[in-house]
Amino acid sequence: MKAIMVMYDSLNLKMLESYGCNWTKTPNFKRLAQKSVQFEQCYVGSLPCMPARRELHTGRLNVFHRSWGPLEPFDDSMPEILRKCGIYTHLVSDHGHYWEDGGATYHNRYSSWEITRGQEGDNWKGDLSYKYDKESVFEYKKYMLQSPEFKAKFEHDVVNRRYMDSEEKTSQAVTFRHGLEFIDRNYSEDNWFLQIETFDPHEPFFTLPQDRELYPYHFTGDADIDSDWPPYSPVAEDEKTIEHVRYDYAALVSKCDRYLGKVLDAMDRYNMWEDTMLIVNTDHGYLLGEHGWWAKNIMPTYNEVAHIPLYIYDPRSKDKVGIKRNALVQTIDLAPTLLEYFGVERPKDMQGKPLTEVINDDTPIREYAVFGYHGSQINITDGRYVYMRAAENPDVPVYEYTLMPSHMSKMFQPGELQNTEMVTPFDFTKGCPVMKILKVDNICDTSKFGNLLFDLNKDTLQNEVITDEKIEKRMKDYIRECMQINDAPEELYIRLGL
Repeated sequence: MKAIMVMYDSLNLKMLESYGCNWTKTPNFKRLAQKSVQFEQCYVGSLPCMPARRELHTGRLNVFHRSWGPLEPFDDSMPEILRKCGIYTHLVSDHGHYWEDGGATYHNRYSSWEITRGQEGDNWKGDLSYKYDKESVFEYKKYMLQSPEFKAKFEHDVVNRRYMDSEEKTSQAVTFRHGLEFIDRNYSEDNWFLQIETFDPHEPFFTLPQDRELYPYHFTGDADIDSDWPPYSPVAEDEKTIEHVRYDYAALVSKCDRYLGKVLDAMDRYNMWEDTMLIVNTDHGYLLGEHGWWAKNIMPTYNEVAHIPLYIYDPRSKDKVGIKRNALVQTIDLAPTLLEYFGVERPKDMQGKPLTEVINDDTPIREYAVFGYHGSQINITDGRYVYMRAAENPDVPVYEYTLMPSHMSKMFQPGELQNTEMVTPFDFTKGCPVMKILKVDNICDTSKFGNLLFDLNKDTLQNEVITDEKIEKRMKDYIRECMQINDAPEELYIRLGL
């Protein structure tokens, strides 16, 4: 048995033809939908990038205990479990966060791995002669450029692009080339898992003319205008600019589609549909002006971010293709699905469920899905309603519980660690006490937006907040139950008023 995962970052479900978009060009996602099961109710868990990847490894929610950070010593890692059971695991990726302090323990869980450089201001090529002088179409970006840290990242991105001046040199192209080389070399071997993970279509939406020509543009050909890297901010731009940014994103999604097609071609060429599982997924979606916001993190977790695409082909269910499933599923279900597929026992701390029964007959595996950012609103859906629970007592502190104190791209600073406590183990830390560290800069806390309830049957775009005490009580009970199952820290119940 073999398995391939093709993972994207920030892939918006609403931009794919198989999920109903009528203007983007994504023929290979349509082709994939005809060869697999398409999940209609897949939701994120913990956000953003590395918390989602921790769930991909561990099959359990990250959101109640910690924000961004490495895998912990007590974490069960799906690729590592497979490796120890004789399944060869290989990661190819251009996702730069793996190589930063806050992701540094993930890639070594695989049997082998390959890195592609150059994405999103990666500290790759050095050119001290270049000074960032682009004119931005984004109002908030002009403020960001006053920060030397942000300006350096934008400068590095422009420098990197100079080394990706042809299709085959771009980060996504190199990543997929490495993945396809692994397939070409090992398709006749048995017992392996390949993860092809590209940072695209995460911002910046860098593409070459081949893909941009698929869409009409307003700022075409002007390399000195920055329009493909939205800030995490409210929208302050006009409709013409918003439309252009969406075209930039769509062009990159079309590039993702082309490289997905190369994987499908390899599956066809080697008849891998006989013995190879294929999973195509993403960590979260992305806001492209909807609800008056760009990107993610600092606004309520609307469905453009939370409701994500997922496709799975299981060779044990060859007749289950070209169909859709409506059972609620989440990122935490992917690790158990792969372990079950390879006949490997799941660890007791892995709370996700294998998706085999959902694939076969749409058997429900959960009543609700909980998702969100650490220290922010806790969100929940039962498939019809989405409830966003804000902090009822926002003055109650938020703490990080970890043995690996690291932010995204830097370690915790000494000042943050001065009052660290060692606290008794949680039920999933395998007897290890953990550090309790006050969260100083809680930039993802969206409690100021209050409690929000939406009826997706009547309001798919989440434009109208409703009031229903009975539904809100049921959702609060679900959140409390999920917190108990996950051994959430005591102060979180008080903070959320639960």
